[in-house]
Amino acid sequence: MNTRAIPSPRQIEFLNWEFGVFFHFGIRSFYPGHKDWDNLPMDAAAFNPDRLDCEQWIRASREAGARYAILVCKHHDGFANWPTKYSDYSVAATPWKDGKGDVVREFVDACRKYDVKVGLYYSPAQWGGQTAFAEGREYDDYFINQISELLTNYGKIDYLWFDGCGSEGHEYDRARIIQAIRGLQPDILIFQMWDPDTRWVGNEDGYAPLRNVNLCDEVDFSMMTEEREQMDQTRYLPAECDCKMRSTWFDCEPNEDTIKEVDELVGMYEMSVGRGANFLLNIGPDCHGRLPEPDLKRLEALGREIRRRYGAPIPAFGGMQSEGNGAWSICTEHFSEDWENEDTCPQLVNRVVIEEDLMAQSPVEEFRIYAHLPGYRSKRVCVYKGDTVGHKAICAFPTIRTAKLTVEACGKGGPVLTGMRAYYVRPENGN
Repeated sequence: MNTRAIPSPRQIEFLNWEFGVFFHFGIRSFYPGHKDWDNLPMDAAAFNPDRLDCEQWIRASREAGARYAILVCKHHDGFANWPTKYSDYSVAATPWKDGKGDVVREFVDACRKYDVKVGLYYSPAQWGGQTAFAEGREYDDYFINQISELLTNYGKIDYLWFDGCGSEGHEYDRARIIQAIRGLQPDILIFQMWDPDTRWVGNEDGYAPLRNVNLCDEVDFSMMTEEREQMDQTRYLPAECDCKMRSTWFDCEPNEDTIKEVDELVGMYEMSVGRGANFLLNIGPDCHGRLPEPDLKRLEALGREIRRRYGAPIPAFGGMQSEGNGAWSICTEHFSEDWENEDTCPQLVNRVVIEEDLMAQSPVEEFRIYAHLPGYRSKRVCVYKGDTVGHKAICAFPTIRTAKLTVEACGKGGPVLTGMRAYYVRPENGN
């Protein structure tokens, strides 16, 4: 019997996080105009976030509905947001707190205070600082030493986020690096590289494809190359959709006018989480160490809109019912196909959210959603056609009045749905 790769408990937990917030913060936050790989110097003396408030970042994220957060610990410039012993280019070389500060510590403590999962970003490649990007064992030692500090000094870390950008064609001692990471934190999730538990969706715009298949034998590696990372075997790798609140990752430009509208951000949520992936939204804290007020307000508004749309499903009369042969249904009220039966009370619906059993050997390969007509209830119309489901599929369609919705799903061997909910998302200014 052929078996397919299935998710680990930690991967299922990752998918249940759904929404995370990314924080690009570091020396670049103090140098407007600098770009990745421009090789321009950025003196550590400029780093002085006089009002650093990681609790503000994490509290706002949690209130918006995010379940995890990721801090850039070292970007491509080589500046370390913690007092590393392996480079002179870190917070220890700055006037901030007389060189005794530690952004990573404050971030991790804030995450734990607000029950947000801890993610740390580290760029394997770098051009700046005292340790320029180089080949061979010396650089691998530097890499492993810094990662070991991050995975030893801050307790349990849930997620390690490697950026492939700049590592194109570079040879690392992958086996030694992964052995060190897994040895220090056996339960950690690794993004994207070498021994991944999650994968990059392949763009930085926040969107997953309609057909989002999590069984992979290769993954997109970097936006700087078309080459893909080859896996040693087919793996189950859930996708993550990273994107920016503004046009830049760091808050180092006068670009407040590029902050995305709530409607666009919700669309990204629906086309990431709603296509079985995770949604990772970046906000760059300002040079004082706080979230800029416009970005903070937009994050709050995004959380409110997600809750408005998906906080309260229409009660399902009798719950989800299996109808056999790959079909499941819910009723929004007592349902009878008899058009003369006045006990049936159709309701307005324009969203259905479905979930499948990720451990089943046969995933959903395509599905259709049908709504029974409000008067001729023995007849139904197809309101949505979809491909994969995975963790969650958010299916939006024109508003219809109905008392019963049915999902018919196809897959080799028979897929299994575990959840089905109906919603009516009223236009925000609708009556």
